[in-house]
Amino acid sequence: MYMIESKGGAIGCMLLSLVCLGTWPALLTLLERRGRLPQHTYLDYSITNFLIAILIALTLGEFGPSTVEKPDFITQLSQDNWPSVLFAMSGGIFLCLGNLACQYAFAYVGLSVSVVMSSSITVVLGTTINYFLDGKINKAEILFPGVGCFLVAVLLGALVHHSNSEDNTVKLDKAAATETGFPVSEGSNKSPEKPRFGTASFLIDLENKRSIKVLGKNAFLGLILTIFAGICYSIFSPAFNLASNDQWNTLKPGVPHLTVYTAFFYFSLSCFVVAVTLNVWFLYRPALDLPKSSLNKYISNWEGRGWAMLAGIICGVGNGLQFMGGQAAGYAAADAVQALPLVSTFWGIVLFGEYRKSSSRTYTYLAGMLIMFAIAVGVLMASAGQRKH
Repeated sequence: MYMIESKGGAIGCMLLSLVCLGTWPALLTLLERRGRLPQHTYLDYSITNFLIAILIALTLGEFGPSTVEKPDFITQLSQDNWPSVLFAMSGGIFLCLGNLACQYAFAYVGLSVSVVMSSSITVVLGTTINYFLDGKINKAEILFPGVGCFLVAVLLGALVHHSNSEDNTVKLDKAAATETGFPVSEGSNKSPEKPRFGTASFLIDLENKRSIKVLGKNAFLGLILTIFAGICYSIFSPAFNLASNDQWNTLKPGVPHLTVYTAFFYFSLSCFVVAVTLNVWFLYRPALDLPKSSLNKYISNWEGRGWAMLAGIICGVGNGLQFMGGQAAGYAAADAVQALPLVSTFWGIVLFGEYRKSSSRTYTYLAGMLIMFAIAVGVLMASAGQRKH
């Protein structure tokens, strides 16, 4: 069984995980803005996300000899380790609920702000819990100033959202007052020009295409969904920590701890089951005024399926790397991957034109938010310790 044991290897896993976990939300946002129902997207995403966990368990979890202290994945499936299995599965449930909430929050508050706020809440709560669960192997004098930076980023993220919402309202009001619509080229036979990022025409065009309609609705709902997601995210990592290290001594004497690969399998299994159950329910009883769908419509809807499945693969790899790094250097330090908004904001600006033609106030808040994140991720990685085996 292959294990990451060095501090350098753990930091490498965290950095790769950071890129992966900051990229998959952009793919889900892309599909929602193209009009694909989030229920269809999340079902596709969940399938490949679970398949990645199985693949990792059957490869890295089976690599090398199996010992009494470190059994391989197949051996652990038949061992009496159910307390740890339940911890792992509870973590998967919370991750699934957080991801579902965030998927809808992306539409209301934007990719950048929703990911920033949920990630910051995750660090403030989850990192503190993991620090004590890990026996304080991380350097507290470095770790908790980093947590403070994330907390400041939460507040700045809320200010970015509020300021950007006011900017969009001003754009739409001006467009209504001047009766401007979509810019059209001269000549009746020519198609309308593509609206430019940040304009009122762009916002209206986006609203017409996307699956979740948000203009004219209370954006406060998006903040509530984001906060709920952050609380769920703050629980899944400590639950996984308990599953793989048994700090509460729930296993019987002589029963080895779950390896990171076995814990990841059970974690992903519960996440998959809950995701499929909820999203099949949402097909027939959709939330947020979305149109109804069905299993037949989902199965026949191939448009965008490849992107949704790619998102599941990327997220599965990112989660696996985060847990591998956390097992080696401490899960509190591994929460540095919650700086994923640095990646998500890049995609939000490049792909979706977020914050184009916004006010200087919005840009000031946005810059402050990203600076605090950059400082926070460096500080958390600097606090990394090394787990004793």
